[in-house]
Amino acid sequence: RLHLVTWNVGTASPPPDVTSLLQLDSLGPSMDMYVIGLQEVNSRITNFLSDLAFDDPWSIFFMTVLSPLGYIKLSSVRMQGLLLLIFVKHVHLPFIRDIHTHYTRTGLYGYWGNKGGVTIRMSLYGHTICFMNCHLPAHMENTEQRLDDFEKILEMQFEGENVPSTLDHDVLFWFGDLNFRIADYGIHFVRESINNKRYSLLWEKDQLNMAKKKEAFLQEFIEGPLQFKPTYKFDLYSDVYDTSEKKRKPAWTDRILWRVKHLCQHAAKEGQFSEEEQTISVTLNNYISHMSYGISDHKPVTGTFGLELKPLLSEPLVTLNPEGEWSAEHDVLINYSAVPEFPSSAWDWIGLFKVTFRHANDYVTYAWVEDDEISSNKDSKQVYMSAAEIPDIGGEFVLCYYSNNLQSIVGISQPFQIQPNRTLIGGDLRQEENSWTRKPDSLESREEF
Repeated sequence: RLHLVTWNVGTASPPPDVTSLLQLDSLGPSMDMYVIGLQEVNSRITNFLSDLAFDDPWSIFFMTVLSPLGYIKLSSVRMQGLLLLIFVKHVHLPFIRDIHTHYTRTGLYGYWGNKGGVTIRMSLYGHTICFMNCHLPAHMENTEQRLDDFEKILEMQFEGENVPSTLDHDVLFWFGDLNFRIADYGIHFVRESINNKRYSLLWEKDQLNMAKKKEAFLQEFIEGPLQFKPTYKFDLYSDVYDTSEKKRKPAWTDRILWRVKHLCQHAAKEGQFSEEEQTISVTLNNYISHMSYGISDHKPVTGTFGLELKPLLSEPLVTLNPEGEWSAEHDVLINYSAVPEFPSSAWDWIGLFKVTFRHANDYVTYAWVEDDEISSNKDSKQVYMSAAEIPDIGGEFVLCYYSNNLQSIVGISQPFQIQPNRTLIGGDLRQEENSWTRKPDSLESREEF
């Protein structure tokens, strides 16, 4: 289950609550993955420079919301006001590989990143998935420019890298503030049609719908029915369309589309495709806007999808678990084993993480798999962690194996308890938990290397 968000936040700070936006109050099964694409994140130079050194406020906000629920930030990419975040449940981490990010500027003839696209691609259970968050040129008359920019973004993502092109992925999601408008009809007719919920009259003149009928490269993209009000342009903190002097005509600027490669191949080779060959399918369960959010002049749009995958990967590259009872009263051991084809490296490490960890660098401590190895045979290896590095206060933790070659977590243990250190008096245990988070100089020097 995948929940995808697109929202032009108009340089605003995060709202107090995103429960409905992320469908956290849903009675159905929880999501496996959240994909959050934002446009117009505050990109003043001071903000942007500080965000390069630290996570931006929106990333921190979503991590704070989702990490207690068992999601970690898998990857992110930012280009000025464009931000793309992906969160996944812990259980899927060992089956997500080959993560790459990219961005393409299209503002000021490609020199400025106020418009363009940011992309994250990966292998998910052996299938290639690509997510592309775009902010295309504004204004009614710029339809051709929008189409030209999108073609350029498609062509330039991962150009020269050893990964498939965007259109060669098994599934490609395309979303963002695409800025397509409603042509021909005047503002009064558009608003009257919206008030009477006669959206179908407006679909025919939606510039993206019209372009999909003419442009071959768009015809393979699928979109759910636009059964919600146009999401632009609203007065702030209201559900009233623009009352300023400009009085912008309402439009469905904020969109989510997707493309499944085998469906395109099926269309091209009618009759040469059997049901048995279908290894991945995408089902749209919900495509809605969220009118209650008023921090910008756009309303956020979400799409909830079911991805049905025939796993091409079924075993993690590394299996690991803690040995015996853990506490800070003695050194502890980690057992792990890797599949024969695993490309291990001297730079690989095993991290100790709280169960609510936010991202791969959010460890409490770690051990180098080679430097800290104490035994090895053909079936498994053992690594130790010093008692001095184990949190005295104890709690619930997981172990993760990080592969330097694959730049991702390739194995995760079941959650386990670390017992409080009984040799310390209670007062010594009340120190800040963060005081246990450690990043020795050795890891920093290796990262620079």
